[in-house]
Formats: sequence, C-alpha cells, structure tokens
Amino acid sequence: MQRIKLSDRLELSQIIYGMWRIGDDKDTSPKHVQAKIEACLEQGITSLDQADIYGGYEAEAVLGTCFAAAPHLRDRVEIITKCGIIAPAGRYSDARVKYYDSSAQHIKNSVELSLTDMHTDHIDLLLIHRPDPLMDHIDTGRALDDLMKSGKVLNVGVSNFKPHDWNLLQSSMAENLVTNQIELSVLARNAFVNGDIAFLQQHKIHPMAWSPLGGGALFDPETKMLAAVQNILTKIAQQHSVGIDAVAVAWLMAHPAGILPIMGTNNLSRIQKLSDAFKLKIDRQTWFEIYTAAQGFEVA
Repeated sequence: MQRIKLSDRLELSQIIYGMWRIGDDKDTSPKHVQAKIEACLEQGITSLDQADIYGGYEAEAVLGTCFAAAPHLRDRVEIITKCGIIAPAGRYSDARVKYYDSSAQHIKNSVELSLTDMHTDHIDLLLIHRPDPLMDHIDTGRALDDLMKSGKVLNVGVSNFKPHDWNLLQSSMAENLVTNQIELSVLARNAFVNGDIAFLQQHKIHPMAWSPLGGGALFDPETKMLAAVQNILTKIAQQHSVGIDAVAVAWLMAHPAGILPIMGTNNLSRIQKLSDAFKLKIDRQTWFEIYTAAQGFEVA
C-alpha cells in the first residue's frame, strides 16, 4: 500500500477506511469491528477516519469498544477524527439548531470526549470539520497549538475549507495545518478547476477525498451523463478485472496532488477489496476519457 507523508510526525495509507457508517451496521460488536480493521490491515490500510458527529455522536464509541477489547490494534492504526459540528442528536440533543462551534473550549472538550470514547490517549490527526462563519481564528488556532503541545493531538488539519479559510486559520498558528479533507470524485470535480486543489499543491499539502464514489451514485446511473460515466468505468474495470469503484479511486490517485481517498463501507467483502485501486494505473488519456464522460463534453 502506498503511504503518504503529511508531516514529519505522520504518514497515512493512501486509501483511508472511513467509519462514518460504522454505527449503522446491524453488528457493532467489538469482534465485528475488529474484523473490519484487520481486513484493512491485511491490505496495508492503516488509517481510520472518524468524526465526533458520526452515528449521532456514537461512531467513535463503537470504535473505542473494539480498542478496549483488542488494545493491540490501536498501535497499528492512525486515527483521524473531526470536531466542530453540533447537531440536535446524542450528547447535543437539546440543541435548538444545527450549528458550528470552532471555539477553543468546544474543540478541547470535543477532543477529551473523543479520547474517552475511542479508548486512546492521543489522536493522530484532528480536523476542524467545517469552516465556521463565527470562527475567531486566534482562539481556534491557539487551541489547536495547545492540543499539539499537550500530546493529545499529534497533527491538525481542516475539512471543507476554502483557501481563504485555510489562510486565516493558519495565520494564527505556530503549527502547520497538514491536510484539507474535501469532496472529490468523478462526479464532484470542481476542486480540480476552482483553485482548491491548486492551492494545496502550491503548499505541498495532500488532500483527502470524502465521498470518492459520489455517494454511491456511480453504481446507480439515473441520467445520460451518469450512464456514460458508468460505461467508461465498466470498460476499464473489465480490462483490469476490478470493480468500477477501484477505477474511480485510481482516477483520483492518478492526480499529482497525492489524493487520499476515504472509503466507507460496512460490507466485509468490499472492505477486503479496497486496495484493488492499486491494480491499475490511469494514464493521462484515460483520465481525460473519464473526465469528459463525467463533464458531458470534451475539454476546449
């Protein structure tokens, strides 16, 4: 498995296992969660993506019960988690409205809860989940620096930030932000042309891609454009004896930005095939064949 260096303190497997639906599985037992993690590890997938809000603020605890039952697993993986979204669910069920909170106090409280829920003494990578219109960048930046000084968080980054949001937060920090987790897929291509990816490349930052399969839309085409995308993906997949999901992920990883796709599934057989994307290489013409099919017209 290809590994990507985000900082002097952190390397991740290029494919990351996303755990946003882990609490939705009919079996959330420690044994079953362990089987998923071990299926990842067998392929060299060592990085696990979480967030405090996942599963109505319960997904981290599902992972934590696994670590409590099999503590040796914790040292074999890197934990990514996020905070900053408050929704009327779980521990915040009394909230009147869904909102963002990037205040220092909230970030620090969230980290303590995440550490407790996941039965760990540190988080390898903490992300601010969404840009907050009310963010006090000095307050937020100081909190992230303090968490790194404490050793409770080893690296920090953001999710869904635009370049101006990144620059604002980074301007108040001593430590470096190491990644931006953004929506990227064959069906969500704007970041390739709107400056988001260019900004990250300029600063030598590797982006993470959430929903790299377009939220499952690639598997159920309902429009002429989606059918065209599925047709080209299927053609390439058959040539390499892989699924179209592997082609879609390989398409992302072919980009020079060094994208880290986050793959989320509760199906053990699908987990065992997450690394199939490394069975093929997408050359430039093939990349643009897929891009053209998704765009619906050829480039100018």
